[in-house]
Amino acid sequence: MSSYQGGRGGRGRGGGGGRQYDYQGRGGGQYDNQGRGGANSNWRGPPPHHAGAGGQGASYAGRGSRGQYQQNPNPRAQYPHPRGPQGSYMGSSSGGCGPQQMYAQPGSGPQYQYPDLNPRPPQQPGWVQRGHSPQTIRAMSSQYHAPIQQQQETHRPYIGTVPDLHQANQPRPSAPISQAIAVCGGVATQEQGEAGLEGKMSELTLQQEMPLPPVSTKAYKFPRRPGKGTRGQKVFVRANHFLVQLPGNALHHYDVTIKPLVTSRGTNRAVMRALVNAYQHSNLGGRLPVYDGRKSLYTAGPLPFESQRFEVTLSDEDSSKYRRERGFTVEIKHVGSADVSHLQMFLAGLQPDAPQDAIQALDIVLREMPSSSNGIVPVGRSFFSDSFGRYKLGEGLESWSGFYQSLRPTQMGLSLNIDISSTAFIESVMVTEFVSKLVGKDLNNIHLTDADILKIRKNLKGVKVEVTHRGNMRRRYRISGLTALPTRDLTFPCDEQGTMKKVVDYFREVYSHNIRYVKLPCLDVGNNSRKPNYLPMEVCKIVKGQRYRKKLNENQTTNLLKATCQKPVDREKSILNTVRDNKYKEDIFVTEFGLTVSDQPTMIEARLLPPPLLKYNDTGAEQECTPRFGSWNMKDKKLVNGGQVNFWYCISFSPQVGGNDAGWFCKKLGDMCRVSGMEFKANPILPPISAQRDRLEEVLKSRYQEAVSALSRLGKLPDLLIVVLPNNNGNLYSDLKRICETDIDLVTQCCLTKNVMKASPQYLANVALKINVKVGGRNTVLADAIRRRVPIVSRKPTIIFGADVTHPPPGEDTNPSIAAVVASLDWPEIATYAGTFRPQAHRQEIISQLGEMVKEHLRSFRKKTNLEPQQIIFYRDGVSEGQFQQVLQHEITAIKTACKQLSDSYSPTITFIVVQKRHHTRLFPTDNRFADRSGNVLPGTVVDTKICHPTEFDFYLCSHAGIQGTSRPAHYHVLCDDNGFNVDELQQLTYNLCYTYARCTRSVSIVPPAYYAHQIAFRARSYLDSGSDSGSFAPGSARSGEASSTVKQLPALKDNVKKVMFYC
Repeated sequence: MSSYQGGRGGRGRGGGGGRQYDYQGRGGGQYDNQGRGGANSNWRGPPPHHAGAGGQGASYAGRGSRGQYQQNPNPRAQYPHPRGPQGSYMGSSSGGCGPQQMYAQPGSGPQYQYPDLNPRPPQQPGWVQRGHSPQTIRAMSSQYHAPIQQQQETHRPYIGTVPDLHQANQPRPSAPISQAIAVCGGVATQEQGEAGLEGKMSELTLQQEMPLPPVSTKAYKFPRRPGKGTRGQKVFVRANHFLVQLPGNALHHYDVTIKPLVTSRGTNRAVMRALVNAYQHSNLGGRLPVYDGRKSLYTAGPLPFESQRFEVTLSDEDSSKYRRERGFTVEIKHVGSADVSHLQMFLAGLQPDAPQDAIQALDIVLREMPSSSNGIVPVGRSFFSDSFGRYKLGEGLESWSGFYQSLRPTQMGLSLNIDISSTAFIESVMVTEFVSKLVGKDLNNIHLTDADILKIRKNLKGVKVEVTHRGNMRRRYRISGLTALPTRDLTFPCDEQGTMKKVVDYFREVYSHNIRYVKLPCLDVGNNSRKPNYLPMEVCKIVKGQRYRKKLNENQTTNLLKATCQKPVDREKSILNTVRDNKYKEDIFVTEFGLTVSDQPTMIEARLLPPPLLKYNDTGAEQECTPRFGSWNMKDKKLVNGGQVNFWYCISFSPQVGGNDAGWFCKKLGDMCRVSGMEFKANPILPPISAQRDRLEEVLKSRYQEAVSALSRLGKLPDLLIVVLPNNNGNLYSDLKRICETDIDLVTQCCLTKNVMKASPQYLANVALKINVKVGGRNTVLADAIRRRVPIVSRKPTIIFGADVTHPPPGEDTNPSIAAVVASLDWPEIATYAGTFRPQAHRQEIISQLGEMVKEHLRSFRKKTNLEPQQIIFYRDGVSEGQFQQVLQHEITAIKTACKQLSDSYSPTITFIVVQKRHHTRLFPTDNRFADRSGNVLPGTVVDTKICHPTEFDFYLCSHAGIQGTSRPAHYHVLCDDNGFNVDELQQLTYNLCYTYARCTRSVSIVPPAYYAHQIAFRARSYLDSGSDSGSFAPGSARSGEASSTVKQLPALKDNVKKVMFYC
C-alpha cells in the first residue's frame, strides 16, 4: 500500500508510482534508483528535477522547494537538494499495492522511512486484500525485498539485518488512511493517475472493516531468521509434512460448561456427541461443531444464539436391562472468533505472533474424526488402536500402533505433521491372568511375597475393571487398592446391624460362584470417602484400551523399540498409508470447516554440510581425520591429549568373573589405553579382587582406604577404579556411582560381564575413550578450533553451555525434577566440559537455580584458562515450544544476572538455542546416492526452509548416521542471539560440535553439551533411585507466584570428580 511517485515539480513531470517497493519514478516498475522528470526517488537526477509535490500516499514527497533525505525515527543524515520550482499540484495517483504501507509522507521534503523493526500498535486500520494465500502474500512481498536491502546497505549505518522476504516486520502506518489508498500499477501523470484510480478502486476487496494484524504481545521477541543457509551440497528430501489449505471464513469460539462436572474427556465428548445428534438441525442451525473435550467448542460460522442451555441424556455402555441413564446440563456461550486472515499474514511473515486461537481451532477440526471414532484411543496428539497392530511387551503389557498428527505453522503455510507411533497398553485380560504375568508365577500354588504384593498394588492402582459374575450387567469400577488380607480371611458388614460375612461365602450364596484363588487379596474398588467395596480378582476383567502410564522396565522398553523400529522406506510407506486411510477429503468435519489436506509429503531442497576436520596427536601416523558418513576409527591415531592413570585398582562384583579373570581383562584394557596415547601404568596398586554385591558399600570404602594407605608415602590418591558388574545388576550400578562420586571422591569405569569375557578390541577402544576424559584428557578437537578459524567462536574467548531438566516417571509424585548444566572449560578447543546439577520442584521445567550454576561454571572457566569468556553460547535441551517465552524470560535473565553478580561491568554476549528431539518430523532421502546404509539421510543434512518457522531462526539438522530404524533430526530454535550468527555459521558450528562427543568415534544426534547435560541429569536421578537415604529434604525454589515446596536434596559431587567428565 505504498507508492513512489512525485507530483509535477520543477521542469520535470512527476514520476509515476513505482510498483510495490521499488526505487523509481518512471511510471513503471523499474528496479533502479533513478527517476525521470520530477522523480524524488533519485538523488542523482538533474538538479532542476529534485523537488516536486508528492502524490497521495507518496513516499518520496516534497511540498517545499528544498528536499531532505531522512531516516526514521531520527534524522541521522540529510542530503540538501538544489532548489527547484514549487510543485504545481498534488499528484492524485499512487503507486502499486504493496503488502505493507512502508513509506509515508510525513512533511516537507522527500523523506525516506526505514521499516520500523519494532512496530508500535497501529493507530489506523489498514488495507488487506481478501483471499491471498500465504504463498501469494510472500510473492507480493518479494517484489520489494531486494531494493530495500540494497538501499539500506548503501545509505544507512548498520543497525541490523533487514528481514528476509518471508519475515518482514509489520510496520505501523505513518499517514492517515485517506492518504494511504493504493492501487496496482505505476502511473506517470495526473490525468492517467485519476483514470487509473477510478478504474482500480473496484479492485479493492476490503474497506476499513479488516484491521492490521495485532501487535506482538510477547514480553520477549525471538530473533528473526537472518537469511537462508547456502553452505553445503544441495540435495532433495521428503518430509512427513502435508500442506493444509486454509478456509476463508472466521472460526467461532464457544465456551462449554457441563454439569454435573465431568473429569473424563471421553465422557465429555460423548455428551457433546449426544447434544449434536439431537440439536444439530434445530438449535444449532445445521452447524457441525468440533469440541476439545474440555471447555472449547468451535464452529465454521455463528450459531443462532449467543448463549443457550441444553439438556442431554447419556446412557451407560452397559447393554443390559440394568443400563443406567445420566442427565447433563450443557451451556454453550459465544466467546469470540478466530480470524483466519491473521493466521495467513503470520504464515506469510507479516505478523509477529502466531494466532494460537486459530491454529488450536483448526487442529481440533482435524482431530475431531479420529477422536470420535470407536476403538481409537486418543493420547495427547496421537491416536491408537489394537486394530492398527499390537505387540506383546511382557508382564501383562502390549504395545498398540497408531499415528501422531499436529498442525504446524511453517514457511510454506499450514502443515499437518503425521508420523507413526506406538505406546504401551494394559492387556484386556482377567486380573488373575494379568497378576500371573506380572509376577511371573502360577497362581494355583504360590505364596506372594511382600515385594510381589507391592508390585501388584503399584501396577493395578487406578486401573478400570468390569465384573464378569453378574451376567450381562458389566458394571465398571476403578481399582483403588488391595486388601491387606487374602480373600479367604476377608469379611465385610452385610447388613445394617453390622453382621460380618466372609467374602467367599457371600459370592457362593448370592452368585453361586466358588472363589478359586482364595490366597490372593481382593481388589478394593470403593471410593475412599465411602465404605470399602471388595471384588475377588477372578471376577474382574481389565477394561480394554487403558494406556500404561508408569515407567517400563528394561525388557519392556526393548520390546517396544522392536515394535516401533522401521526402516525409513517402510516408515514413509506407513505414513502415506495413514494419510490415505484417514480420508481427509471425506472427513465431514474437515469439509464443514473448508480445509483441504494434501496427500503428498513435502519435497524440500536441503543441504549436505561438509564434515569437520578432526585433530589428533602429532605422534600418531594420522594427525588429522575427515570422517565419512558420520563415523571414523582410532586406527593410526593418538588421542590429542592423553590422560594419565598412574594409580588404579579393580574390583569384580560378578560371580562369573574372579580376581584372575578381572586382572587379565585389566591388562588388555591397559594395553589399549597405551596404544591410544594414554599413560597407563601396567600394574595396579592393589591386586584385583572379587566381592559379593550385597557388601558393595563396605567393600568400596575399605578397598579405597587400602589404596590410600598404599599411596600415603607418595602423597598421592587413586586415579581410577575399574569395576566388573553382573549383566543384570539392578540398582548396583546406581549405588556404586553414588558412593564413589559423592562420598569416596573417585572416578570409576564399569564394565559388564558379557563385555569383559569377550574383551573385543572395539570394546576396549571405546572404554579407553571414556577413561581418557574421566582422568582429564581430551580425545579429539576440531582442527579449525586449533587454528582459530571457527566463525564467531574463535574471535574472542567463548564458553559453551548445555542444560537439561529430567523429570520423574509418571506415577512418582514426590521425587524432584533434576536440572543439569555443563559448560566448556577450554578455549579455543572447546572439548572438555564440567557438569553440575540441582534438584527442583516436581515436574518444573524452568531451571530455578540456573544463575548459581552459571556462576560456578564461569568461575571454573576463568580458573582453568585465565580468561574471562566474552561470549556465551547456550544449548538448552528439553523445552517445548509452549515454554519458549517462559524460558527466555526466566533463564536468559538468570544468565545475565549471574554475570552482573560476578562483576558490574561483566556483560558477555549471549546466544541461546533450544535443542528439541521429542518431535515427529522425519526426513526421507529421494536419491539413494544421498542415503546411508540404513536408508536414512546422510549426516550433515540440514533443512531451514518450507517446514521451518515462518519467521524465526530455526533449522532441522540430522547430524548422525542411522544405525537402525528411521533417524530423527534435531530441531534447533534460536531464542536469543547477541553474537550475530548468520545461518551458515550456526549450522556448521552445531554440526561440527556433534563430532566432538567423547564416548565414541561417531557423530551424535544432538550437540554434545546438551547430550552431556542429559547424561548428568540421569546420573543424578540414579542417586535417588539407588535407594540411599543420604538425600535430605529442604525447602525448594518454586516459581514466582507459587507456593514453596519441599524438594529432596541430592548428595553433592566431590571436588576431584567434579573437575573431570565423570559422567562419560
